[in-house]
Amino acid sequence: MAGKKREIQLQAVINNQSMWDEMLQNKGLTVIDVYQAWCGPCKAMQTLFRKLKNELNEDEILHFAVAEADNIVTLQPFRDKCEPIFLFSVNGKIVAKINGANAPLVNKKIVDLVNEERKIAAGEMVRPQYNEILLADSDTENAGEASSENLEQLYSIAIIKPEAVVTGKTVEIKRKIINAGFVIEAEAKRVLTEEQVRDFYSRIADQPDFEDFVPLMTNGISYILVISQGNKQDPPWKETVPNPESELEPSENQHEMVTPTVMEKWDSLQDYIERQHLSEFCDIEENMANVNKVIDIFFPDFKSITSIKLERIMALLRPDLFKKKKEDVLNIIQDEGFKILMQRQIVLSEEEAQTLCKEYKNEDYFENLIENMTSGPSLALVLLRDNGLQHWKKLIGPNTLEEAKECLPESLCVQFAMESLPINQLYGSVSLEAAEREIQYFFPPQNTLGLIKPHVTQEQREEIIDLIKEAGFEITQMKEVLLTEDQADKIYFKIKKRDFYKDVLEVLSEGPSLVMVLTKWNAISDWRRLMGPIDPDEGKLLSPDSIRATYGKNVLRNAVHGSSTVHEAMETINKIFEEAVPENPEQN
Repeated sequence: MAGKKREIQLQAVINNQSMWDEMLQNKGLTVIDVYQAWCGPCKAMQTLFRKLKNELNEDEILHFAVAEADNIVTLQPFRDKCEPIFLFSVNGKIVAKINGANAPLVNKKIVDLVNEERKIAAGEMVRPQYNEILLADSDTENAGEASSENLEQLYSIAIIKPEAVVTGKTVEIKRKIINAGFVIEAEAKRVLTEEQVRDFYSRIADQPDFEDFVPLMTNGISYILVISQGNKQDPPWKETVPNPESELEPSENQHEMVTPTVMEKWDSLQDYIERQHLSEFCDIEENMANVNKVIDIFFPDFKSITSIKLERIMALLRPDLFKKKKEDVLNIIQDEGFKILMQRQIVLSEEEAQTLCKEYKNEDYFENLIENMTSGPSLALVLLRDNGLQHWKKLIGPNTLEEAKECLPESLCVQFAMESLPINQLYGSVSLEAAEREIQYFFPPQNTLGLIKPHVTQEQREEIIDLIKEAGFEITQMKEVLLTEDQADKIYFKIKKRDFYKDVLEVLSEGPSLVMVLTKWNAISDWRRLMGPIDPDEGKLLSPDSIRATYGKNVLRNAVHGSSTVHEAMETINKIFEEAVPENPEQN
């Protein structure tokens, strides 16, 4: 308890507006650690602050405080910020701000300001006319001391060319972009018009082969991605090769866990794409005028949508909580506005548990924690919500029960505390970049074949595609084709010797079918569930919201078709798309 008293004496606690206003009456310099309720003040800086107070405060001109942004109106711009923020108040005027726990910079700022106050008090200098730091925008840096950042979120455009789409490189390119620490904010699949190609690529229009380039860019689907820089302080996880011998079911599958490792963060998406030898498949635009032009054409609602900022994160219920309180937690998650996109039970390996629990590594209960984490199934979830990352962090609270009771007693950490261990029984991604890597790891994508039959009208086809996307599938390949008998055999090879197969061929010959590669975790079983029973009449009884129940007419004209197994999916996809799609991760 003595340690806690020293901390309270070191930093005044400010948790409402009136206390903030009172703090501004301090004479001299006050250093304010602005924090979020879910994580608490920055403990890493307290040793420095205690040292400086002992060395510099003999004349009582140096004060320290912690201020909770959640409950102070003046600090509203700093709410939901992961990074520590330090404000410097001189006689009630905020004169400097430093983002991040940059100890040398904070130390220098404090020493300089204290020395100035002493000289002013001794009559050796006139008080400087400080430019007061406005708190209206939390991304503005102070006094030129800390690194300045552009207030406008910088975006790049990546165009994955038709050739790369056809040869199945889209998923690989997107995965590499994410693993390099970039964030894909939006994407669209379009067949570019000649006018758009000439406009977007006007910078290379004088090259000799440009006229040959234009038709290559208009002869198929391109992927247009809006990409932003990720959190540069968050190192990506290194990639590992899946174990080719693993044949376990998804609910039991244990992977070889990737280990956090510091990798180079890239300031330029163009530089990264070139270093990865992807330039021939993917073009990058980083000129802001051109970027804005592309966004306005393909993503007209992007600027308004980004203010809403739907975020996808990964969460995990540790074994004891999953066993005892699963339904209670899931109900709270849904009541808090999260949509559960995917969920699975998984028994963690020791290496996986150590990676997910690395923040407890120096605690004396670490070995017990790892034993607990590997003792039974955990529940992994993919959650979606407006401002999901920060809302989840605030909802579950700090990492340890002791800290949660002190800082956020209403958090799920306290509500669902278990006697087994003094830690938060819920885990959440530390950043959006980490979330995407964790989702890719714990929910590896799987490919399946989807087919929309000829009798489905164009309007119904669009409705089915919307249902597919709402179910979390990515359409990674798509083409419209009038299926000949040879082509139909590639899809229906399991039944081509059946007596009714000639009726199937007759139905398929009525017009073009839409053939797709659908990608998501557990894609095969999820697509079959979304399709519903083969007989639409049976579907109306057993699965009334399924596609076949809604759009099917009879067993033959039942709207859609899909693969039954991983082997069948890959064999069919390879035949229809002529080896265009990379090997299914779930096949291993």
